[in-house]
Amino acid sequence: MILVTGANGMVGSYVREIFKGEDLYLTDLPELDITNKEQVFGMIKRVKPSLVIHLAAETDVDKCEQAVDHAYRTNTLGTQNVALACQRADCEMVYISTGAVFGGGPGEIHTEFSPTNPRNVYARSKLEGEKIVQDLLTRYYIFRAGWMIGGGRQKDIKFVGKIIQFCLEGRREIKAVSDKYGTPTFARDLVGGIKELIKTGNYGVYHLGNNGCCTRYDIAKKIIEILGLDIKLTSVSSAEFPLPAPRAESEGIRNYKLELLGLNVMRNWEAALAEYVNGWRQNA
Repeated sequence: MILVTGANGMVGSYVREIFKGEDLYLTDLPELDITNKEQVFGMIKRVKPSLVIHLAAETDVDKCEQAVDHAYRTNTLGTQNVALACQRADCEMVYISTGAVFGGGPGEIHTEFSPTNPRNVYARSKLEGEKIVQDLLTRYYIFRAGWMIGGGRQKDIKFVGKIIQFCLEGRREIKAVSDKYGTPTFARDLVGGIKELIKTGNYGVYHLGNNGCCTRYDIAKKIIEILGLDIKLTSVSSAEFPLPAPRAESEGIRNYKLELLGLNVMRNWEAALAEYVNGWRQNA
């Protein structure tokens, strides 16, 4: 039995499809509140999973910056509750972290061996979650993802979803930031990677983004190209769109450990983005 927290989120929405045929128990609010230790312990005791895929999190970076207690209560202590329950039940755990734990310079690509340097509350709360999982468990997988893509029209309120909407609603000009770097990660590919890697028994910390690093401007340019539209795209600095939470110049990640092990199942970000955009257009 595989128990999944946060199953209604952007990443969780792909679990049923990718893990088709597996014995799944999908949970989310209000059935399971990860900040409630008794509820978490009770759920895992009742379901008796062999693996918990912990997807539940507060992923709104700016909300975390403005609601610090909420961020740590959810991303750090919520993860502690899940890890403690896995420890008691002697089951494996998957924890999804983020490339935002790094704070590199422009264009810098981080491997699993790079020093962390989180620049905002969201990233710090996720990094503390990593430490807790590592302290409490021996049978765990920590997967750091990049800039998340996925969810489609119903769930995608992030950058890619907004750009697709701008394009399809007929905007003639779009501005996109070109001074921040990251690694796009199609949530469907992430879940597929998780499925393959949990079979290996190679526990530990891994990067699991689509291959490559780019700016938001690069992503917007590729979306316009995929849609075949004539839209003016203007490169701007991040100062043009001030946000509550500071961002690193680069959150780019490389799946280095998986490359060394011959287990990197992720494709290039351009191919993943094309599949996602074309799927959105077909379902529009």
